[in-house]
Formats: sequence, structure tokens, C-alpha cells
Amino acid sequence: MKTYIDSVRLKGEIDKESYIAELPAVKFLAEGGKIDISAPVTVFVGENGTGKSTLLEGIAVAFGFNPEGGSRNFDFSTAATHSGLFKHISFAKRAYPKDGFFLRAESFYNVATYIDSIDDGDFIKGYGGVSLHEQSHGESFLSLALNRFRGRGLYILDEPEAALSPQSIMTLIAQMGRLTKEEDSQFIIATHSPMIMAFPGARVYEFSEEGIEEKDYRETEHFQLMKSFMQNPDRMMRYILENEE
Repeated sequence: MKTYIDSVRLKGEIDKESYIAELPAVKFLAEGGKIDISAPVTVFVGENGTGKSTLLEGIAVAFGFNPEGGSRNFDFSTAATHSGLFKHISFAKRAYPKDGFFLRAESFYNVATYIDSIDDGDFIKGYGGVSLHEQSHGESFLSLALNRFRGRGLYILDEPEAALSPQSIMTLIAQMGRLTKEEDSQFIIATHSPMIMAFPGARVYEFSEEGIEEKDYRETEHFQLMKSFMQNPDRMMRYILENEE
């Protein structure tokens, strides 16, 4: 199984006036931390605001992907909201992928619109043959992963579970398994889904106020919380609602 990025660290000095300088993940890396992402699947987990999606975006843009998503050939912008973190990303690379895609839930609509705008009748065939706008949000996400991810590629996914049912998440995991085992592909994923975290052999990093720490997925706060809920939903619901009063 081939991977394309071995590790990520920061270079240069982050502007202390920038909001990204205050993100725990950025602080960790700015102080000399490094993330080993040499596994076929690397997963970023953690609470909102800890910097996992910002770092994922920085990695994607630094590698040449469009900030709003798509392949390295996509050239459009509806809103320049990405941070300047990409300018400080330093990679240790093994090889260069022949394929790749940056998929992010929050700007997927813009990607689908761009695909429609450049479709010449044949282009859309690479995405399943049907406009992504003519499918449900979940169907279009899955269609893209099943049809457009061609292998020998780097695939960077930001919260793909946002549009997917549990069954669809399992289909995505099966596709990830095929692409990593048979097609020399690498995935870097920011997620809240314990199902995706459990991908065999995945390197899992938990983002918190203390920085970034590699963990077994079973030890992450996300997994522990979901496990407690599923073991006794009624008790957890009572606890949540009573503490909200």
C-alpha cells in the first residue's frame, strides 16, 4: 500500500494577530510538534474549535487542492474564507499521487455547481453520470466517492459523515478499504464518526485544548461518549435533560 505524505509540520512563524495562532492544533505544531500521517488512513477527531478542519484545509490547499473542494484542477471561488495556514504547511512526501480529491461538507454544493458548469456531456460520467444536484445530499456524496475516487490518489475528506446515513458510511468505508488495499490510495479525514475512526489500521489523532495526541480510537472521547450512550440511551437522555434544566 502506497502513501503520498509521511508527515506534516509547520514552517515559519504564524502571525500572532491571526485567529489561527490561537487554535490548539496550530499551537501544538508551532511549538515543534509533528503529525505522522504515513498510514493509508489518518483520522483527525476532536471537538469543534480545536483546529482539526482548519489543519485539514491547510494540508489540502498546500497540496494544491481548491480551498472549497474538488480536484487539483478545479479553479473556482465563491468566497475566500480559507485561512492562511497552508502557507506554513511543510510536508514529508514519498511520491506524488495520480489522482486526488478534497471533499468538504460545508462547500459541497459549490463543488456540485462547478461540475455542472464545466460539464460537456462526458465530464459528468466520471461522477456517476447524473448531476450531483439531482441527487440527495447523501446520494451525491456517496456517488462522488464511488465514481470519482479512481485510485492511486490522495483523498482528503472533511466530515463526510455529515451527509451520510450509517449504511452509507459503511459503503464509504468499504470503498476506502478497496482503494487503500488494491489501488495505492491514502485518506486523511476529519470526522466525528466512531465508525470511520474504527477503520482497521487507521492512525487516529485526537485534537483537544491541550494539542494533538495519537490514540487508539477506543480511547477517544467521541468513542467513549457514543459507547456510553448506546449502552444505556435512556439513562444518558435523563442525564442530559436533567442537567439542561
